[in-house]
This record gives sequence, C-alpha cells and structure tokens, in this order.
Amino acid sequence: MAGAAPTTAFGQAVIGPPGSGKTTYCLGMSEFLRALGRHVAVVNLDPANEGLPYECAVDVGELVGLGDVMDALQLGPNGGLLYCMEYLEANLDWLRAKLDPLRGHYFLFDCPGQVELCTHHGALRSIFSQMTQWDLRLTAVHLVDSHYCTDPAKFISVLCTSLATMLHVELPHVNLLSKMDLIEHYGKLAFNLDYYTEVLDLSYLLDHLASDPFFRHYRQLNEKLVQLIEDYSLVSFIPLNIQDKESIQRVLQAVDKANGYCFGVQEQRSLEAMMSAAMGADFHFSSTLGLQEKYLEPSEQSVEQEAMQL
Repeated sequence: MAGAAPTTAFGQAVIGPPGSGKTTYCLGMSEFLRALGRHVAVVNLDPANEGLPYECAVDVGELVGLGDVMDALQLGPNGGLLYCMEYLEANLDWLRAKLDPLRGHYFLFDCPGQVELCTHHGALRSIFSQMTQWDLRLTAVHLVDSHYCTDPAKFISVLCTSLATMLHVELPHVNLLSKMDLIEHYGKLAFNLDYYTEVLDLSYLLDHLASDPFFRHYRQLNEKLVQLIEDYSLVSFIPLNIQDKESIQRVLQAVDKANGYCFGVQEQRSLEAMMSAAMGADFHFSSTLGLQEKYLEPSEQSVEQEAMQL
C-alpha cells in the first residue's frame, strides 16, 4: 500500500582490518546521508569500540562487553572478541528487538576489525545471513588502507584477504581503498592508480617482487597466488577519501547499486540515475586519472620506462 511504512530496509556492513578507518567511515557516511535527507541509524557491532565519534542508535556493548568477557573467561582480546560475536549470534533476538523500531532508517553497521571474522569464522556471516532474512538488504563495504599499494607484497596480501572476505561473507560487496590522501605516505606507486583499482595484469607485480632478494625465493608461491586472484577475477577497488564529498558520492552510488536501494521509492530519481544503475554506466564519471592527479605526486618516469628498467 502507498501509505504503509516500508518493510524492506537497506544498509551497509562496514568491515575491514583494524585501523582501516571503519568508524571514521561510518561517521562521514552518516553525515553525508543525512545531508541527502536519509534517516540514518548507526549500529555499533564492535564490543571493543570505545569513545564512538558518532551518535549510536544501537550499541552491542549493552549486550556484551569485551572487557567483562576477558576478565570472566581469562581470554585475550582476540579470543574475547570471537566470544562476543558468538554471544551476539546466540542472542539475535536482542538485536532484532533493537532494530525493529528503526525500520525505515538506512543502517550503517560498524563491525569488528578482526580479520578472521570475515575470512573463516562463521559468527559474523551467520549474523549477516539472519539479518537478510529480516528483509534487511546489506552491502558489505570492505575497507583497506590505500598505502598497501606502495608495497607489491602487501598489495597481493590485500588482494587475497579481499577475495577471501568476498567469498566468505556472502553479501553484495564493495572494496574501498581508504585514506587516499595518504596513499604515498610510505612510498611511491610503481604503476598508475587504475592498475591497483581495476587489478590489472598482476604479472608486473611479480617482476617487481623478483627484484627483492627475499621474495625471489618465493616466486612460484607468488605466481600461484596471483593466478588464484586472476582466476576468480572478482576483486576491484574504489578509491575513498572520507573528507572528499565527491569520493563519498562515488562510493554511495556503488553501494546503492549493490544492495538495490537505487531501485526503491525512498528518493526521487532522474532517468539519468536510473539508467546509470541499470546499464552500469556512470554519466558523472570521474576518471581514475583525475584521482591520480589529485592525490599522487607526478612520476618522473613513465610506466614504459619503468618496465624497460625491469
């Protein structure tokens, strides 16, 4: 019925390793969404998250606290966090009772940063799966630090982690390179930015690794890892600077396409926006070259010259 409250809710499950900027992303994205007129509810699912910078609609700390678990069960921070997620999984009726009054809001779930929760432990995946049965359409937003691109070995590791996360979480997925303003803080990029965002021919990374005496001994292992990533051909990245509104808008467009929000009736949409979502085109496309000029120092050598040196 036209006057009925919407039963389908939409949201983002913000995941990623510790320090990748998940909480900062939730703060920036929530402010951006409210500026667009959306009703936003930020849900903290990280029991280790203290001093939250955003207004929290639901806090898992009300159900279980990491410090209490560590003291009571004599667990370390990693084991305690896994126990907290398993406890939340066993008490999802508490979470549903908290979320039901917020139906009609756009949800941002600030998730724990423990990597194994998104790669092989089943608690968080089970929680996401149950929420989809509550007619909550989520997109997994996976953040990784952009400065890993400056180290070929770390970038391959990031690709493996991102691929494992995509296969394990089983949600529509968007990978982000966060902190784009700091991308060259630890070194220069070997290739143009689109090489990393589109995950192009990774054999060139192997050539860079071969120049390192340590990684030269593991060339066959790296070749198999690269082959695995390319065989799946699933991983790509969107650059993000949470302080740049254009960057946030670009991410939001990808997320809205992934969870189907752009096909809903919550907002007025132009034909251009609908065609952009349906056909995969982007009429307001900002090229990766523009981002490279914005965030990266100009290289003194071309890619072809660097390839000739290799």
